[in-house]
Amino acid sequence: MSFTLYSAWRATAPYRVRIGLALKGVAYDYSALDLIKGEQREPPYTGVNPQKLTPALDLGGGRVLTQSLSILEWLDEEYPDPPLLPKTPLERQVVRAMALIVACDIHPLNNTRVGRKLHKMGIDQAGILDWTQGWIRDGFDALEPLIASYGAGFAFGETPTMADCCLIPQVYSANRYQVDLSPWPAIQAVNARAADHPAFQAAHPNNQPDAVPL
Repeated sequence: MSFTLYSAWRATAPYRVRIGLALKGVAYDYSALDLIKGEQREPPYTGVNPQKLTPALDLGGGRVLTQSLSILEWLDEEYPDPPLLPKTPLERQVVRAMALIVACDIHPLNNTRVGRKLHKMGIDQAGILDWTQGWIRDGFDALEPLIASYGAGFAFGETPTMADCCLIPQVYSANRYQVDLSPWPAIQAVNARAADHPAFQAAHPNNQPDAVPL
């Protein structure tokens, strides 16, 4: 039975999982959700993931995985080659720390739910943009020295890891929100390297079946 990924073309959390699946060479069916229309908060998706968030990876037989980093960890355990985490515990901690800066410190503060809440609180679009840009900058300020120290083409070493699965979608989001990337040359270099990698190309928002021409 094939897997089904519930995704939204430019949402960064499912983008992370698409990269992981592509790196591992794992085939899947794509089920699109329109987050702007709120399809993630309505049946039938609420029966798939009661948290009403993307992504969800349906393995069949009633087994559904949620939370992007947990899915990436599962992928690495189930399909160990190529690895998303390096060999030693200390190295794995560094990669996880990079991933968590994105997944815990940047993304949760500027996702669609937060934007809607800020709007309901009376904050205008300019204020929401400033909020979003600020958290991206703070996170990239933390990531830049780590990548400069540990990167060798990708965020950690010469091959993609879980850190890149998180970083590249966040760079895509930063570009959407008009963040000037010039203060972070190490991040820019990783993004350029990933742009030439087939797995990252396959996972890119523009190459998804629900992509909307901009």
